[in-house]
Amino acid sequence: MADPVDQARFWDDRFASDDYVFGTEPNAFLKREIACLPAGGRVLAVADGEGRNGVYLAQQGFDVVATDISFTGIAKARRLASERGVTLTLEQVDLAQYAWPDAGFDAVVAIFVQFADPALRASMFAGFAQTLRPGGILMLEGYRPEQLEYGTGGPPHEQNMYTEDLLRTAFADWDVLALDSYDADIREGSGHGGMSALIDLVACKPD
Repeated sequence: MADPVDQARFWDDRFASDDYVFGTEPNAFLKREIACLPAGGRVLAVADGEGRNGVYLAQQGFDVVATDISFTGIAKARRLASERGVTLTLEQVDLAQYAWPDAGFDAVVAIFVQFADPALRASMFAGFAQTLRPGGILMLEGYRPEQLEYGTGGPPHEQNMYTEDLLRTAFADWDVLALDSYDADIREGSGHGGMSALIDLVACKPD
C-alpha cells in the first residue's frame, strides 16, 4: 500500500488551487442512480475529494459522512457545503487505517477510488460490507483497464482498475442491481475530461 503521508501530500498538492479539480457538480452516475438510495438514509461518501458528491447527497436530504485523506480537500468540501447551504460530516481519513463503523450506514458511495491497489481495494471492499446495514446499497463507479488507452483520468496502473469479473467475484453474495461497462465522454473539472472507459455497480448487501 502507498505511504499515507505521501498520499495525503499528493492530494493536498493536487487540491491546492482555488478551482475544484473535479468540478462542483455531482458525478453523472450518482445523479442518474440516486433513486436507488433509501430516502433520507445515512450515506458514507468514500474518498470524496473536494466534496462534490457528498454535498450533492446532502442537498438531496441524506445524512452524509464524507471522507478524504486530504486536509485541503476537506476544507474545500466544507466551503462548497457552506455555499450550497447544506451540512454534512467531513472526516479526514486514511482508508488503509479506517475503523469502519459496524452497520453504520444505509448506503456507501465510492466514485473513482482508483488510488487503491489490490490490497487496499480488498480491505476497502470488506469495509463496505462491514459498515453497511443489511439491505444497504453500494454505489461504485470506476475505470476499466481500457482507460489506460484513453489517458483522460485516473492513475496509470491497470491493477487498480475494475472489471466486471472482479466486481462479480468481490460481491458474489450480494444482490447486484446493476453492473454496466461502457465508454462515455465525461467532463468533471480539469481532472476528468474526455472519452473514458467506465464501469458502474449498484449492489445490495444481503439481509
